[in-house]
Amino acid sequence: MSEHSDTTTSHPDPATEAFVAHRNLLFTVAYEMLGSAADAEDALQETWLRWSGVDLDTVRDQRAYLVRIVTRQALSRLRTLGRRKESYVGPWLPEPLLTTPDVAENVELADSLSTAMLLVLETLTPTERAVFVLREVFDLDYDEIAEAVAKTPATVRQIAHRARTHVAARRPRGDVSPAETRSALDAFQRAVQTGDLRGLLDILAPDVVLLTDGGGVVQAARTPIVGAGRVAQLLVAGLGRVAPAASLHPAHVNGHPALILRLDGDLHSVITLRMDDGLVTGLYAVSNPDKLSRVEQEAATLHR
Repeated sequence: MSEHSDTTTSHPDPATEAFVAHRNLLFTVAYEMLGSAADAEDALQETWLRWSGVDLDTVRDQRAYLVRIVTRQALSRLRTLGRRKESYVGPWLPEPLLTTPDVAENVELADSLSTAMLLVLETLTPTERAVFVLREVFDLDYDEIAEAVAKTPATVRQIAHRARTHVAARRPRGDVSPAETRSALDAFQRAVQTGDLRGLLDILAPDVVLLTDGGGVVQAARTPIVGAGRVAQLLVAGLGRVAPAASLHPAHVNGHPALILRLDGDLHSVITLRMDDGLVTGLYAVSNPDKLSRVEQEAATLHR
């Protein structure tokens, strides 16, 4: 090395280092509040813009400060999204999020990320959702949450209790291990691919509900399909029509085993399921292309 070479290395500034250190947490908070990875990324961008202008000497707890910013950004977006969903064509489902298998080992996080739970969270008010996510998923104390949602700690405790009660009445009835979900998904995949109607009926709950989200962009049922018989017949007939071009691939989505449906190699749908008492009670198929671009990009990255 020449004696004149520059041996100094540049380091990120403290604001960037803090943001990067907490980025995964901030993204997960935003995603669980919004149900959309794209909107969560937008919330993170706004969070960075605000954070980069903060005098760090005035910040006592950088993590708490960042969570407060991203929560307020997500709350603002959540209210806007609520208005958009009112005119959404057909059932609205959360944007699928590819996750690594180890996420399933964190049972609380995997449960909170599941499509079924995100749909339950959709039934909360924006503030209730923020409080529930920050308290029940990330275990923030009431004072921190109060700062984030601009309420008093006493009010936050009341909101948390109300949200907890609301979610408890609607969440999956029994704990299901990843192995049980994997087994059910394998049986589901075999039955659908082979047109085994009896096999499907064996794993579907009598009152199973199928929701398909095409967003009005691609063909999909615009109302829920209810009942094991109707759901099984629709799946067998639908996949039968495209069988030569169709392929189903296992994946981990939102902390749980899931299936990716491709037609002629192109991503068509991401299918996740809800299990209760050993049977499939909910099937969620997202085929809206706007909600699949991130999955496609990440899947391509994984297979490089």
